[in-house]
Amino acid sequence: MTRALMVQGTGSDVGKSLIVAGLARAFTRRGLNVRPFKPQNMSNNAAVTVDGGEIGRSQALQARACGVAPSVHMNPVLLKPETDTGAQVIVRGKREATLAARDWKRERTRFLPKVLESFARLSAEADLVLVEGAGSPAEINLRDGDIANMGFALAADVPVLLVGDIHRGGVIAGIVGTMEVISKDDAAYIRAFLINKFHGDTTLFDDGVRYLEQHTRRPCAGVIPHFAHAHRLPAEDALALEALAKPGDGSVKIAVPRLSRIANFDDLDPLRMSPGVTIDLVQPGRPLPGDATLILLPGSKSTIGDMKVMAEQGWDIDIKAHLRQGRRVLGLCGGYQMLGRRIHDPEGIEGPPESIDALGLLDAETTLTGDKTLISVEAVHTASGEKVTGYEMHIGRTEGADCERPFVQVSGRGEGAVSIDGLVEGTYLHGIFASDAFRRTYLNTLGAGEPGGFAYEATIEATLDELAEHLEAHADLDLLYDIAQGGSSAPLRRNASGR
Repeated sequence: MTRALMVQGTGSDVGKSLIVAGLARAFTRRGLNVRPFKPQNMSNNAAVTVDGGEIGRSQALQARACGVAPSVHMNPVLLKPETDTGAQVIVRGKREATLAARDWKRERTRFLPKVLESFARLSAEADLVLVEGAGSPAEINLRDGDIANMGFALAADVPVLLVGDIHRGGVIAGIVGTMEVISKDDAAYIRAFLINKFHGDTTLFDDGVRYLEQHTRRPCAGVIPHFAHAHRLPAEDALALEALAKPGDGSVKIAVPRLSRIANFDDLDPLRMSPGVTIDLVQPGRPLPGDATLILLPGSKSTIGDMKVMAEQGWDIDIKAHLRQGRRVLGLCGGYQMLGRRIHDPEGIEGPPESIDALGLLDAETTLTGDKTLISVEAVHTASGEKVTGYEMHIGRTEGADCERPFVQVSGRGEGAVSIDGLVEGTYLHGIFASDAFRRTYLNTLGAGEPGGFAYEATIEATLDELAEHLEAHADLDLLYDIAQGGSSAPLRRNASGR
């Protein structure tokens, strides 16, 4: 029998991904073989899997919490927005189509069989599957043909835990309102609710718990205090970027232009957590700061579109002024492509076929192609000799004279490019700053040390353990496991406090 529990929310950003990651680590520590699953995700922050595909970054973190390698079956449908009204459709790790939002809504039901096949495959190898919903089931305008929330729960017969964010306010209305607006058949699958992100004395919400239990006839699985170290874990939602928009006082300032289609922004996480480093995420309308030590151009889901944004904002002028002061620029993936002379899209991969001028800071040009590179990489940084691990996730190839001075060596071949004066560097590799020795060496060349030997990967592991302990202390894991074993027929029972 499949043991599974689906975590849905009263809205976006209520903490579903974090709850699933914490439960995954907690149940794994109890000796269970756990797998994460998200039927449909929407994010430009993706991870490369061992089976050569890509999935949402949150599912990769959840797989890590389970102690297993990420697989394309953990997130069989991934939507990667390219414009305000359209997205790439990634099915089991590979691009299958690019659809406008209206077309996706009409066609999404055809992907449900593959979603259910992937879920069945994970269920066969696990004691427990923890499923994450998307957005909220209360978006009833999206219910017909849904494969992300209740549409999946009913098709797979998976019971639901409904999570509300009390920090935002209105959590009682959110939970009661969700139960009221969804159909009775859908509501029957909600077996318990959870209050997340509580600040202060949780007993002050006892009356709220009693009201919710009486009104919904569902038990409360816990009131979870705010988890203070959540910021240490990789985030998937671009909302998390806004925390980087407030400059700090580190001795090394890294300026990052906030591109409209920024992708794989977790590249910044090890840097923002490093002692002595400030990440200044520069929003549109602001110039790039003149006192930045390094300008880092991040990945982009639409390189040509974001290159145009760069010029519209005048950031191209700021970057050239920065270089005239003898300061450095680093481009990652799409940012690397922008550093060259020209970007060509003859096949119309990102829109109408066109070629545009890029920044002209590297003697190289990029041609976008339909083939996508998805691979984990072990490399050696050319300048320092330090080992680097990362991954490639890009379309296109970049060629030119500056590629003869590669940023890294990968299995005997050069990858990336460095300008003659060494001030401009580019690479297709994501995740490079998670390599502690390389990051320390690179930051040292910018004038920052890392006192205390900050270790990024060890910090992630320790934080997942802390999160699991946090949920063990404040949630009724026995209740949740009972519900997971019973499907939609699981009996309603006491809440976490025994009421």
